[in-house]
Amino acid sequence: MKVFLTGGTGYIGSAVLDALLRAGHQVTALVRDTERAERLARRGVQPVLGELAKPASYMAHAETCDGTIHTALEHSRRGDATDREALEALLPAVRRRTIGRSGGNGGAPFFIYTSGVWVIGRATRPAAEDVELDPVPHVAWRPEHERMVLEAGADGAVRTIVVRPGIVYGRSRGIIADLVKEAGNGLVRVIGTGKQHWPCVYDRDLADLYVRLASHKDASGVYHANDEADERVEEIVDAIAEHVRTRPDVRRVPIEEARLKLGPYADALALDQRIRSPRARALGWVPSLRSVAGNVARLLEEFRTAREAA
Repeated sequence: MKVFLTGGTGYIGSAVLDALLRAGHQVTALVRDTERAERLARRGVQPVLGELAKPASYMAHAETCDGTIHTALEHSRRGDATDREALEALLPAVRRRTIGRSGGNGGAPFFIYTSGVWVIGRATRPAAEDVELDPVPHVAWRPEHERMVLEAGADGAVRTIVVRPGIVYGRSRGIIADLVKEAGNGLVRVIGTGKQHWPCVYDRDLADLYVRLASHKDASGVYHANDEADERVEEIVDAIAEHVRTRPDVRRVPIEEARLKLGPYADALALDQRIRSPRARALGWVPSLRSVAGNVARLLEEFRTAREAA
């Protein structure tokens, strides 16, 4: 299977890239600079130099692949607008692939879009993929982009999928890694009370779901991706604190104070969510790690190894 991948050097995208290569698929990846392009080329990836905000730099490459996995997100004030521009370019490119051809697994070409559980908003009761959305302001633009993706596959000519990952953990990047870094520096800041539940997912498990979705000719629609452990933030922080050399101080930051520094992002971190992933599990996806707190020793080793390799 030939896959066009955006964000292949990002946090989620790099894990997806690894999983695709492990599964023996051919990957064409969008990258922004020659150094990253050379690094991917050494791994057998076909790099495409371009920018998400400049669709002309990559559209033709997407048309030659059996499907596209979109994990990239520009972290700027134009991030949402750039994401929309990318969708407006990539979705028609995938559809053009349908002219006289089909996807590498014998089905329709596919497009997988990366969203996130924050579009759901507060979910104190277990929420599956059919939950009504009530996004926090930080991701208020995402439901419309999900709609664009799903409507593009309404006629069945293209198999469109929306993945809503939980808070991703593993290696040296992401929100959980930030807690590890703070703990090593002696002070962990917890937004809100710390009693909120975070739906989490190990990066390798998440990546394996993407490959499963790309390969399954009947997979389409919305899929949640989390370990369903329903861990409280304070449980995660306590477990990390017990494994670092010197136990750090833990400061709970009131949401009002956090908003002054972090803006709408603070409300996302303070969300209390219990998320379920029944559609992913129906495809046979079973997370290999089902707890952050229960795997801290392993995660700390991953963190150190990734930092040393950087």
